[in-house]
Amino acid sequence: MTTNPLLELRGINKSFGAVHVLHDVDFAVYPGQVTALVGDNGAGKSTLVKTIAGIYSADTGQRYFEGKPVDIHGPRDAADLGIEVVYQDLALCDNLDIVENMFLGRELMKGPQLDEATMESRARETLASLSVRTVKSVRQSVASLSGGQRQTVAIAKSVLWNSKVVLLDEPTAALGVAQTRQVLDLVRRLADQGLGVVLISHNMVDVFEVADRITTLYLGRVAADVATKDVTNTQVVELITAGRSGDLGLASV
Repeated sequence: MTTNPLLELRGINKSFGAVHVLHDVDFAVYPGQVTALVGDNGAGKSTLVKTIAGIYSADTGQRYFEGKPVDIHGPRDAADLGIEVVYQDLALCDNLDIVENMFLGRELMKGPQLDEATMESRARETLASLSVRTVKSVRQSVASLSGGQRQTVAIAKSVLWNSKVVLLDEPTAALGVAQTRQVLDLVRRLADQGLGVVLISHNMVDVFEVADRITTLYLGRVAADVATKDVTNTQVVELITAGRSGDLGLASV
């Protein structure tokens, strides 16, 4: 790699009681790139994401951000570094509008009152910077939005706070073709703006379309971390299901 990783995990282990979920996981996220994190159900993807986000603490291993070792003790620590996660359920409130959702829990104040004008302006600027044209008004109720528009708002919310690394959990799940196209274009634009993007997905078509690198987890271990151009769809599926594909993958599975 010609650039240093924004986020790097080395030798991460995580157990829940007697169940060893993550085994010496190494994982890196580079600026300006989309890294796809793929694996079967139970491979450890969600545990790894929650460890990055500070929801879980790692038993052993080290985390680095912009080359410096960091301790992440909770989601606030991760957010302060510039790490944001967009979970599959999106965590949006249907009864609030787009501005209220984007600033939920981080509202801007002007004296004792909400600074509505500044929040509305920043929400518009963020959506415009991401070339989002599918939302008519930032004062639309989230309940009135399509699935693709909701995903767009959730992603825009994650980059509103000058984030540097964005993790997207199955962002195209349950979306139609046109809405999927909008979200994938947005994912690519995030990387083109210099962010490090992690795409967690089961959809190999999406992965091969937007990812620069693919990290495959198999039963809590990294089976492969490769440039997308160096592997085929079939190889990745074999890595996901068996931990190995030809000479690529774990030495013993």
